[in-house]
Amino acid sequence: MHLDRQPAFIRENIDHLNVLVMNTDQHWRKTLVSWDNEVMYVNGAPVQDRNLKNISNAMIFKVNNIVKWLDSKLASNPNLQVFFRTKSPTHFFKGDWDTGGRCDNTIPMTRGSEVFEDESSDKVVAAAVKGTRVKLLDITALSDLRDEAHNSYYGKNSPDCLHWCLPGVPDTWNELLNAQL
Repeated sequence: MHLDRQPAFIRENIDHLNVLVMNTDQHWRKTLVSWDNEVMYVNGAPVQDRNLKNISNAMIFKVNNIVKWLDSKLASNPNLQVFFRTKSPTHFFKGDWDTGGRCDNTIPMTRGSEVFEDESSDKVVAAAVKGTRVKLLDITALSDLRDEAHNSYYGKNSPDCLHWCLPGVPDTWNELLNAQL
């Protein structure tokens, strides 16, 4: 994983895109990075910086790096609109996904029916896009209200708070995106 290099698909196709929606977060868990045997690189070499070896700091570095790069590309791509979608919230009860937690609520809107936040709960992405032409697609708080709208299990044994049922909450994300377009 190159923290300072953009994904090949984006690098190779940026001049041909009209809309790009980025997202991140859930797969930046230490256990997932370890399971995938990911080695993080900066300047083509494995990360030696103790600060960047911390997964949270590596994620912040990567998000800021790609937002800055995308913002620099917008000047030469006037038809391109770039959005960074905030994180998909987790809804685990009685533990996390890998410690026996469950995300299998079936009752709609048990966490309330209104969003009261004045700013994004995804501080990393909100801070990265601030002052750039990359737009924030903030779906976290509204999605948090719909904890019953997940697939309850991914694969055979793992409770799943990342993948959403369709139709449902992702349709609302698309409505928000369409309104901004």
